[in-house]
Amino acid sequence: MTPKLELYRVFCQVAQSLSFSKAAHQLYLSQPAVSQAVRQLEEQLGTQLFAREARGVSLTSQGKLLYEYASSALGLIATVEEKLVGLSDLSQGELRVGAGDAITKHLLLPALEEFHGKYPQVRLSILNRTSLESIELLQSGVIDIAFVNLPLSGEKITVHQTFQVQDIFVAGAKFTHLQRAPLSLEELAAQPLIMLERKSNTRSYIEKFFLNQGVSISPEIAVASYSLLLELAKINLGVSCVIRSFAQEYLESGQLFEIPLQTPFPLRSIGMVSLKNVSLIPAAQQLLEILNQQHAAQK
Repeated sequence: MTPKLELYRVFCQVAQSLSFSKAAHQLYLSQPAVSQAVRQLEEQLGTQLFAREARGVSLTSQGKLLYEYASSALGLIATVEEKLVGLSDLSQGELRVGAGDAITKHLLLPALEEFHGKYPQVRLSILNRTSLESIELLQSGVIDIAFVNLPLSGEKITVHQTFQVQDIFVAGAKFTHLQRAPLSLEELAAQPLIMLERKSNTRSYIEKFFLNQGVSISPEIAVASYSLLLELAKINLGVSCVIRSFAQEYLESGQLFEIPLQTPFPLRSIGMVSLKNVSLIPAAQQLLEILNQQHAAQK
């Protein structure tokens, strides 16, 4: 505490015990030191805080007013100090995460499960949003970290870790003829495409890749949920653009197949990001460590 806060701490202890000697014993100070601290505070405030009596002291009206506020303030400071300790050792606190449904399900769930097992007192708050919406929440202070599809523009974001993913197109039994030979991007664009809504970062990335190859696309179906991409392709409504690792269960079971392409999409990344120049809170650092360990184990 600062010197002045120490004076208030001594004052409050005397006010509680109504005895300089008892307060000195409880504070592990000498009685003259306690008397001097109270006298110094009275001089600084220009008022008498205690009425000296034969058997001790009593609070003056000014002393009672000061004690009411000072004890409350010191209590709040103690609470904050306890919370800061709790945040650093993860015995309490909250971690607020923004991520899309696919990233949450296929990338974060195992890490979140392990994190909760290690730090059950830390409350997890998961906001299901698109990458761009998650960035907005991050910049407004609603969340601590976000997991987003890269690349993203902006100088206010720091990328802490990236996880590489591969975009592919998949289809169901009705489209097995597309397996015969690798398709050109023009041939792929002629299929009934199913993609995420235009506001998603993934959709923008895929459209830009097509345009850079001189091909424009016009999806027949646009959905907000990643899981719908897989389910709609499974019932043969079209050809869906998905992330290979996120569609592994459907591919391995034979419910869907990957369409071979003459020009495969380049690898891109999913990143864990936070506000630039803002240190990660301990909970976020621990989640990142768990993610890195799990990701390394899968290689």
